[in-house]
Amino acid sequence: MKLLGRLQRCGLRIQKSRLHWRSFFTDTTFEQQLKTLDMDRTIASVHSISSNPCFSLLGLCKTIGCLKKIHGLLIVHGLTDDLLCQTKFVSLYGFFGDIKCARSVFDQIREPDLYSWKVMIRWYFLNDSYPELLRLYTRMRQCLKENDNVVFSVVLKACSELHELDEGRKLHCQIVKVGNPDSFVLTGLVDMYAKCGEIGCSRAVFEEISDRNVVSWTSMIVGYVQNDCPQEALVLFNRMRQGMIDANQVTMGSLLTACTKLGALYQGKWVHGFIIKEGIIMNPFLVSALLNMYVKCGMISDARATFDELPMVDLVSWTTMIVGYTQRNLLDEALKLFTDKKWASLLPNSVTVASILSACGQSGNSNLGRSVHGIGIKLGLEDGPVRNGLIDMYAKCHMIRDAHYIFQTVSDKDVIAWNSMITGYSQNGSAYEALILFHQMRLDFITPDAVTVVGILSACACMGALHLGCSLHAYAIKEGFLLSNVRLGTALLNFYAKCGDAGSARKVFDGMEEKNTVTWSAMMGGYGMHGDASESLALFSEMLNENMEPNEVIFTSILSACSHTGMVGEGWRYFDSMCQEYQVVPSMKHYVCMVDLLARAGRIEEALAFIEAMPVQPDASVFGALLHGCRLHSRLDLGELGVKNMLELQPDSAGYYVLISNFYASDGRWNKVNEVRELMKHKGLSKSPGCSLLEMDNGNRFSALRVASLP
Repeated sequence: MKLLGRLQRCGLRIQKSRLHWRSFFTDTTFEQQLKTLDMDRTIASVHSISSNPCFSLLGLCKTIGCLKKIHGLLIVHGLTDDLLCQTKFVSLYGFFGDIKCARSVFDQIREPDLYSWKVMIRWYFLNDSYPELLRLYTRMRQCLKENDNVVFSVVLKACSELHELDEGRKLHCQIVKVGNPDSFVLTGLVDMYAKCGEIGCSRAVFEEISDRNVVSWTSMIVGYVQNDCPQEALVLFNRMRQGMIDANQVTMGSLLTACTKLGALYQGKWVHGFIIKEGIIMNPFLVSALLNMYVKCGMISDARATFDELPMVDLVSWTTMIVGYTQRNLLDEALKLFTDKKWASLLPNSVTVASILSACGQSGNSNLGRSVHGIGIKLGLEDGPVRNGLIDMYAKCHMIRDAHYIFQTVSDKDVIAWNSMITGYSQNGSAYEALILFHQMRLDFITPDAVTVVGILSACACMGALHLGCSLHAYAIKEGFLLSNVRLGTALLNFYAKCGDAGSARKVFDGMEEKNTVTWSAMMGGYGMHGDASESLALFSEMLNENMEPNEVIFTSILSACSHTGMVGEGWRYFDSMCQEYQVVPSMKHYVCMVDLLARAGRIEEALAFIEAMPVQPDASVFGALLHGCRLHSRLDLGELGVKNMLELQPDSAGYYVLISNFYASDGRWNKVNEVRELMKHKGLSKSPGCSLLEMDNGNRFSALRVASLP
């Protein structure tokens, strides 16, 4: 140190190499190094920036603050015009993540060479700043005629990520013009065309690659999978094996995804065996693809067996298994896996939380749902899927106020958030609120999708809002929602049926290209509501002719139709067929339908015998059906039995108290009516007032005429 100072004070020229300066500065702190230098004398004594000790310090900078101090010193002494110096600063600013400063320094370079351009392009690429990268490359083309394969590869990646097909085509022309592209550039073209949806062009470029490696083959396979050509991906893999090319993890993960899309369980199992045979290490991507393949192919037990055999379970595999259980409606298994202490060390991410919230909502587990809500807040997981999952969970757990509160706290509501809230209102009997929210959604310029239309049609069906429902029908046709959306078609025919237009419902039904059991059930139920049981039964026969297996929902619709039309013999026949021929275990809804069928027909004793023979404990709805029949046929003696059981099973249901009150009123037993109403007051129960809804302004407004309940 003293020797250096003496040399400087004597005005001697310092010709030390950068290596010397680096070794000199290594043993002291950065601040001490700056203080040691007599900047004016030292900088004045150097011939070039490369011999400047400050420039030597750049390689020792540990923070961006240190870098900026050196940069400032060089600016003060006018030593930043050197191309090497400026490019070095571009590189270092990029290294410290300050792309803005890197670009600012780059823009000050008067005549950047190819290396300088590549440095700036590289930092845009590494920071996923693809739009800026393309703009910079356009400027480079204007300033520089040189190009190389590294630049081409990086710019092609930007075109791929941005799906900039036009820019990609222009770049392809430049590559052909320059000539001699290497395999990396050609593989980049394969990837770019595939991600832009031009799978034919992608395959054409692939065939031009003479020295294909695993990356080239994998890019083409991935392209086929991404463009919904899974069969071609499997065929290409066979050709790859014939060329003795070893597959990697991305290759196998893509093949598993192809098997998933095809529902090809056998091929998926073969790929799994190939992975084990070749000793390919299972990374998170591959594990996720494997578990997802088994789940989507309906082999959830195989997925769980694979999961349990993993040497180490990570967040990705744990979440994939939870999502799989939820998608297969195995809600208890999903919740059990989430709450198992064995995985307590794994912190859930947004996907995990959103999936568990869905499971909680579908199973009605509001307590766990609230706990998951708290976990999400604690971990800072409050993105769109989580917030939408919270709205959906609270709505399905009949906590509509909590759902509305979450909805109100979302500042940037997307269409999924609106759909969750609208559907929540519809499912909780708040049809009017659903329509009000839909109106607000349109005022906020949110474009409704098919899910929105389904939710609003449900509300329209409850309110009899025929004009609005017809408008939604027209909107769905215009947007092409009805082409392959079974759920929307079912909601539409259900809407027409509940609004009394069975003819329009049948037209929608006949126009649907694809139908599921819910669709058939909705149409049968629609005929049943209109007292046309013969059409319901004819439709049931038509369904059987199309080799569709009836389920419990179908039989509920059929039994209900028989009940509404007094077809006791047919009702018994279908009930016996359900139990014996189709092995469907009767649910409480089926028992209610049968009791209602018998009681409506005046066969009260037979209905009572049916209740006594039930293999399960009847609930209040069964006795409610019995009581309704007793009132219709003035069988007040047996009606008392229904009253007794209803009060024991559902002591807090206002609807059942009203039914009991009407039962006594039909016999003129007003003292009993008063007793029931006093009991309701004592329990704090009240019947919601009925209302009639009038469509006004062509369905844009509704007027509710409420009928006050009797005291």
